[in-house]
Amino acid sequence: MTKYCKKDMIQPARKTLSGLCIAAAVLLFLCGPAIQCPGQSAWTTNDNAAHNVVWEDKLYREICFLSDSLCGGRATGSAGGNEAAFYIIRRFRQEGLMAFEDNYAKHVFAGGGLVGHNVIGMLPGSRKHPAEPYIIVGAHYDHLGILNGKMYPGADSNASGVAAMLALADMFSAMKMLGKTYGSNIIFVAFDANGMNLSGSYALWRMIENGELSDPLTGAAVTPDRIRLMVNLDQIGSSLSPLSSGRGDYMIMLGNDSLPKEDRRLIEMCNSFYDTSLELSHTYYGSEDFTRIFSSLSDQRVFMEHGIPSVLFTSGITMNNNKTADIPETLDMKVMRLRVILIFHWLEKML
Repeated sequence: MTKYCKKDMIQPARKTLSGLCIAAAVLLFLCGPAIQCPGQSAWTTNDNAAHNVVWEDKLYREICFLSDSLCGGRATGSAGGNEAAFYIIRRFRQEGLMAFEDNYAKHVFAGGGLVGHNVIGMLPGSRKHPAEPYIIVGAHYDHLGILNGKMYPGADSNASGVAAMLALADMFSAMKMLGKTYGSNIIFVAFDANGMNLSGSYALWRMIENGELSDPLTGAAVTPDRIRLMVNLDQIGSSLSPLSSGRGDYMIMLGNDSLPKEDRRLIEMCNSFYDTSLELSHTYYGSEDFTRIFSSLSDQRVFMEHGIPSVLFTSGITMNNNKTADIPETLDMKVMRLRVILIFHWLEKML
């Protein structure tokens, strides 16, 4: 039997390992993105940086302010509605969102002589290398106001959606501070006059269609062909209308089938990967008719009508909707926070 010393055994091993490393490096260089591990790119973020800026008490306080008597039920054109708009503008400034033509508020002529205001701000995907596509994330802030001497707080409808939108803006701003860049810009919109035939969202669309909305970073018009996706948040704070299983930790996502096929399982993948573990539904309580009807009742409708992929996130209508009983205490902040976190990670992948 031939005897080998340790040196004789080690040298070939080193050569073999060296050859394997070179081969692997060449393979990675040649194949690059085709064999890119998800955990090294889109599926890895500094979760704590984003998660730490959204917490239950903060969501609750935002909803409480918008539902307070100071905002008087947030009717379009009312003093309370203007108070809510000013609050959202202050929050947009805090988050570092860029104003369009140095003004966050855009007039909405809602009919009957009423004038409301959409509040619009943009977070650029990259300042150094400006991106061309846009994703719109919106939530309406108007509600019924005061009727027959009674104030309708509208905590779930839709202070919850606005609070969720502001939380998402906080989270993406935190990621931008860490140097994260994205392939799309995010336009955050607080819509007014949802309750008046969706006048706010139709006013925004007219601005886009007429080339009246100019990118605050580049000055170029935001045109319909550059809008990749519209995401609407409407009534997202309750656990009072669970799905068939009865679980309180659920969320409804309508419009998933408007996305490219390769993106339609993305929400489930994020739900599992980031351990939010919500029960998800892509129909409105299993009914095709109600799914179609409910999809047409909120601000994503105008974008759907013009062929823009559009998604609605909601926790459904409850017995408190459009009643004086729609107050912050009826909402579930723990589940709402999980919903916001899941939507954030899904949006990151969509960008």
